[in-house]
Amino acid sequence: MANIQRAKGMQDILPEDRNYWDWITQTAADLARRYGFQRVDVPIIEDTDLFARGMGTASDVFVQKEMYTIKEPDGGSITMRPEFTAGLVRAYIQNGMGSWPQPVKLFTFGPIFRRERPQAGRYRQHSQFDVEILGETDPAADLEVMMIAMNLYRSLGYKGLTFQLNSTGCPVCKPAYIDALKTYLADHEDKLAPIDKERMSKNPLRVLDSKEEGMEALLADAPHIADHLCVDCETHFADLRGLLDALNQSYSINFRLVRGIDYYTKTVFEVWAEGIGAQAAVCGGGRYDGLAEAIGGPSTPGVGFGSGIERIVLGLKEQGLEPPQPDAPTVMIAHFGGITKTAAVQLAFQLREAGIGTRLAFARTRRSLKSQMREANKHAIRKVIIMGESEIEEGMAAVRPLDGGEQTRVPMNQLVQYLRDEG
Repeated sequence: MANIQRAKGMQDILPEDRNYWDWITQTAADLARRYGFQRVDVPIIEDTDLFARGMGTASDVFVQKEMYTIKEPDGGSITMRPEFTAGLVRAYIQNGMGSWPQPVKLFTFGPIFRRERPQAGRYRQHSQFDVEILGETDPAADLEVMMIAMNLYRSLGYKGLTFQLNSTGCPVCKPAYIDALKTYLADHEDKLAPIDKERMSKNPLRVLDSKEEGMEALLADAPHIADHLCVDCETHFADLRGLLDALNQSYSINFRLVRGIDYYTKTVFEVWAEGIGAQAAVCGGGRYDGLAEAIGGPSTPGVGFGSGIERIVLGLKEQGLEPPQPDAPTVMIAHFGGITKTAAVQLAFQLREAGIGTRLAFARTRRSLKSQMREANKHAIRKVIIMGESEIEEGMAAVRPLDGGEQTRVPMNQLVQYLRDEG
């Protein structure tokens, strides 16, 4: 019988990678709190309608093919969240956050689920760091979200960072732009791949993000959203660029940068980095002023971003960046069974209570000291405390450093202070 394996597109996060995760999440949480954000957690499962309505015309294929949806006996359905933003906006509305001092600044971590083709840094269950500002239209809120993203990657040591920036307009000006784009694409329909023809009929903006062969040249002459922005969107975009300039932040206007979900309005952005392989984008986000209304709530502007933790880990490895090593036991207690084992167990817990990381040698029967020393070396232990019968009788501990120093006998009632002093 074959061994049971992981489900397709899932992963095990082993201790060596967990060190990266802890580093990333601690850095991200510290940064978010420094900016005045508060942590929230929302359910992994939401009503399917939350995502279907929030994603609009972009949701048809997504809902049918990529979301993990469970039919309920009452005829409804629930879905394992494929993204964070809709759930956080739902929580904002349902929990009356609109009555809180505005804006409400939230961040969270957790898994999201998409039935898509697994690829490097992207799994069917992958985790995100997510940041949202709700209840504010000021372009400075867009800037704040962007700078959390940028400073996260800077803090972790990424090199060659820059913003890619665009405006996708709003319900006032976006329809005219979409009509102009559809007209242009229709004139070149014979050059479109089948997937782009499908996108053109359902969500033309997604064609701008096409990676199909020949699209780079074809889209070079496509109409730009910047030429179709209304006064409000144009002013918002100009103000944001001015703020980025004031902070001396590097950015490029990328008219092909879009988000294929209907709720995005005005600002969209990505952070790009050098030296991380073919995919330069490390995270992205934008403004979604229409989402709250789409899911049945009051008009509530919002802006945010999500960053996949697996992609961050992959980028760190590709750039040769390693996490700080976590604290681990530097002391091990060796014993010879019987009363020495009992004393060793007692001492191990006493040292841990005193804040000294301690490893205890396990043995159901007597183990040689040589075997226990080999174990200590494998785990980078600096000092071994040897508990023999004579040490117990005399109230002493034999402390053997593994860096070549002399073995020392220390009174048991002075051992904690000795280990602290010696490091």
